Amino acid sequence: MTASEDTGIRWGTHAARGVLTTTILGSGMAMLDGTIVNVALPRIGAELNASVAGLQWILDGYMLALAALILVAGSLGDRYGRRRMYLVGVVWFGVASGLCAAATSTEMLVATRILQGIGGALLTPGSLAILQASFAHDARARAIGAWSGLGGIAAAAGPLLGGFLVQVWSWRLAFLINVPIAVAVVLMARKFVPESRDPDATGHPDFGAAALGAIGLAGVTGALVEAPGRGIGDPIVLVAGILGLAGLAAFVFVQHRSAEPLVPPSLFGDRTFTLSNALTFVVYAALGGVMMLLVMQLQVSLHYSPTASGLAGLPLTVIMLLLSGRSGALAQRIGPRTQLVVGPIVVGIGMLLMLRIAPGASYLGTVLPAVVVFGLGLATVVAPVTATVLAAAPDRYAGVASGVNNAIARSGGLLAVAVLPAAAGLTGEAYTDPVALTAGWRTALVICAALAIAGGLIALGIHNGVLEAPAAPEKPDDECPHLGECYHCGVEGPPTHVRRGRTPVAGS
Repeated sequence: MTASEDTGIRWGTHAARGVLTTTILGSGMAMLDGTIVNVALPRIGAELNASVAGLQWILDGYMLALAALILVAGSLGDRYGRRRMYLVGVVWFGVASGLCAAATSTEMLVATRILQGIGGALLTPGSLAILQASFAHDARARAIGAWSGLGGIAAAAGPLLGGFLVQVWSWRLAFLINVPIAVAVVLMARKFVPESRDPDATGHPDFGAAALGAIGLAGVTGALVEAPGRGIGDPIVLVAGILGLAGLAAFVFVQHRSAEPLVPPSLFGDRTFTLSNALTFVVYAALGGVMMLLVMQLQVSLHYSPTASGLAGLPLTVIMLLLSGRSGALAQRIGPRTQLVVGPIVVGIGMLLMLRIAPGASYLGTVLPAVVVFGLGLATVVAPVTATVLAAAPDRYAGVASGVNNAIARSGGLLAVAVLPAAAGLTGEAYTDPVALTAGWRTALVICAALAIAGGLIALGIHNGVLEAPAAPEKPDDECPHLGECYHCGVEGPPTHVRRGRTPVAGS
């Protein structure tokens, strides 16, 4: 079932704190892992002798599995229980993290990262769907804001924690840290999180459509990652690209023909749902590209240690902690459009300020101002866009809507990681050369800033009242406004409001 406005969990209660903590820990674990791996990439590349393509696959293997399966995972939660699928995902993610820590080659790490992505796909939409289904309507935007802010802290703290773990022992700790977190989440979910599902969902999710989507994303990603090294005419690149495009086209076709689509096309009939997802795609593409290259630029070109490169992003963590929850609450009060326009543009400005992060640049004069502006933009946009996507979809599709938004966000990051290094001229071992890396870094920043600013322009078309609570249905009125002497609805139809004790007179 889905919580109604009257029966849902109220903000500030013990139940609210329990549900929030559980969902934030689980989703934060997945967010933390992504940014920890970013800061560990130079050490992973050195120890496993990986090329740029190898490093791309370490990131994209995870995001590919996540993006390809997150839609069916959201649908599974709606049908079989959101808490149940969330727990399956948390356990799967924890086990796969242990396998990642044991990897002895680039190929083995990519394979275990794909397994980890499957777990991430199961737990990520579940966390948002649990909030949407459990909280009262007037508390949802605030809950999602807290989830975005505190969960975003995990992502922002990843570079700092990852750098510390890498220096203490090894990049392998970046994966092992997930195991105790997963155990804690399982225990808390069983205690605090109520089960919910879509009572109208029947049958099984469309696994065939999910397979088509997975083939499409895998083919396109494989072609984009391998084309710079192999050449666009290479048979492997050509076959992967053709299969990918055919898979995506078939996925769209099947969704429009299916009686029980994995992604109901009707969701995209809502302009706000469509535009907020388009905004998500471009902003997360820009974010994924910058976060991949920033820690490499700091470590390789500016000679920061892993811990120092993590500390460089600490202001971002503080800003997300202080402002994301307030940003969600503000969007609830004034509507999300202003923040969704301004936030991505500020993110883009922060990226342009990062152009000055080059060899010889100081932290206080160059890195810090860029990170602060970047963080202010993220805090402005992240919580409102998530709340907007979910609010624009019917409550019964909470899991599907969350899955769609997460799939689009991950696909944006996936394609950015696949395309951006080649677009910026970073191939082979170029990431180890400070001169080549700095040139590529600057090109990538301009591309990413343009994407982020485009996201702000897209938001101009979003409906500003989407977060408002639905109007309460009017109570039947048995008092005729015409003193009981006529039909309230006129003489042509049956009476709908008749004053008690009076006989209505037609035509009066």
